Amino acid sequence: MAPMSQEDIEWFKSTFHPIPKPQLPDDSIEYSLYHVPSGPGGASVDEISETRARLVEVQRTAAELTKDLLKDYIWQRESFRLEIAKEGGITYLRGRTNFGDSIEDEWVIVYILRELTKKHKDIWVKVVDSDGEFLLVEAAGALPAWLEPEVADNRVWIHQGQLVIIKPKHNAKHSRKVTEKISLQDARRIIKDEPERLSHSVMIEEEAFYRLRNYPEQINENLHSAMVTIPRRVAYLLRQKPAYVSAAVESFYLRDPIALRPLRGKESSNLIFKPEDFVTVSVRFTRVGYAQLKSQDFPVPKSWVGKLPSSNDRKIHDRAETGMKLTCGFEMLLCDPQNQDKAAVREMKLLLEDVDTGDEELPTDEEVERFWSKREDDEKWLDISFEDLDRELKGRGKDNKNERKDKGSFGDANAQENLQRIVSRFEEFLNDNSAGFEGADFIDDFGSDSDDGEDEEDMSSEGEDKEASFDEEEFSRMMKEMMGMPSMPGLHGASRASNRIEELDSASEEEEDDDDVEQIQELSKQMEAELKGTGVLDLNRRPQERNKKGQIQSGSKKPEKSNVDQPQNDESVEDEDDNPNINLMKNLLQSIEGQAGGAGPAGNLLSMMNLPIPKDDRS
Repeated sequence: MAPMSQEDIEWFKSTFHPIPKPQLPDDSIEYSLYHVPSGPGGASVDEISETRARLVEVQRTAAELTKDLLKDYIWQRESFRLEIAKEGGITYLRGRTNFGDSIEDEWVIVYILRELTKKHKDIWVKVVDSDGEFLLVEAAGALPAWLEPEVADNRVWIHQGQLVIIKPKHNAKHSRKVTEKISLQDARRIIKDEPERLSHSVMIEEEAFYRLRNYPEQINENLHSAMVTIPRRVAYLLRQKPAYVSAAVESFYLRDPIALRPLRGKESSNLIFKPEDFVTVSVRFTRVGYAQLKSQDFPVPKSWVGKLPSSNDRKIHDRAETGMKLTCGFEMLLCDPQNQDKAAVREMKLLLEDVDTGDEELPTDEEVERFWSKREDDEKWLDISFEDLDRELKGRGKDNKNERKDKGSFGDANAQENLQRIVSRFEEFLNDNSAGFEGADFIDDFGSDSDDGEDEEDMSSEGEDKEASFDEEEFSRMMKEMMGMPSMPGLHGASRASNRIEELDSASEEEEDDDDVEQIQELSKQMEAELKGTGVLDLNRRPQERNKKGQIQSGSKKPEKSNVDQPQNDESVEDEDDNPNINLMKNLLQSIEGQAGGAGPAGNLLSMMNLPIPKDDRS
């Protein structure tokens, strides 16, 4: 075979590109642990075997930590795990966890990784999520000016419990714009051979690890135990493995028409978990999962009507309603075809088969009463009113601690502290006179301000930039609107939106789909009639004829009118009712208003035409 010519080589390079590394999925955290021994050395056989042995020790320590710290922990979606991998000739530990909507799961993992580096001094940890170097995002207010996202990859490490950042080369560190990017191999070499480029800032570290300040005590606060009334078969599954609850809650929260099919029939004989033989037990949830379960408006399925324990006691009713939602989540989880390959689903089906064949027995009332937990946590953390939020934002919560105890506080202590920190940092940013269009400037780790120029003189009294502060009335109005509360009495559309939501909740998913199709068809007919009146749909008509019907053309003149009563101004006045264009816009706006901010035919049509949905700013 003849050798490739230079032209062939150039064509090959321009045509074939390496497969790009897949992006990290949303709501996922990826972590890598590397063994970097101190002192010079190459990749000898002894060093490779030593690295593997040390990584196995780290795995063993991680298992012990999770057993001690996370004994009863419930993960929202996936758990923390480590596996040995090899890439580019480097053997290391890696793991990836999808934490779903529970941000606290992500920080539990960061805490475990940080503790591992304290116990193993020669381990360096790199951790990223879908936002990239999210530890730098947490510490954004304390970072040096040169550390931009474009050059941050492979620079941030956790070692011996500390946050370590690899600085740029000496000739570039004083530059405001650093373009030097480093690879993973470069980072490992610098860690081993250039320790002078490793920077540890206490201020950056405190900001980056701020969410870990109350760990490990806070780990248990991420969970919530509640008494719920559920069928005995569901209680049996949760007794075998409490972690099943997360999959069931997610199935309920993300339900779709296909998942709801088993619950639409009036008969309960085909259900896996029939609404009968109820027991009231304590179930442990993640806080996020419990909030998702409680916050959903879920009409009672036809097969459940009249089956729930009836009581005038509000607590008993809430337990039964929450248990009904959880049971429906288990039903959808086990019946949905897309879940059949999941390990948890296969395990639950095997457990239920053992019960059906008599190999296992369901718990008796006596066992539940004597041996099962009756723990029920306070739900005050769910109650967040606008008044409490407003008081915290204004800083009044700090001075009125006794008053908060009497009236109930905004969330828990951590939520209050985080909110006050966010507000204080935001005000500091607004009051920073050195901020430019790229953001605020800070003193970097090299001991000098990153700004090269001299400070500008204060602005004149007419255009001075006064110290920024919140306009309480304006901010209150904005927050009320964001939380769905009317900013002024008589807000247009509020009652109509409530009625619409109630109608949608009472209708089944299939009926909603049918209604949408009918509305789209009806609206399409109206639009076609309106457009025909303008002549837009008649492509065979002459431009002059279409112009007479009101079609606006570029460069065309307005038709002259012989009416002596015609106004003498430049623009003719037309009756709105006689103008098809105005009628068309009226119909669209009324349809959008009827959607009450939700999805609907008018919004779908505008989206297909790449037109934004106008906001209802009337008050």
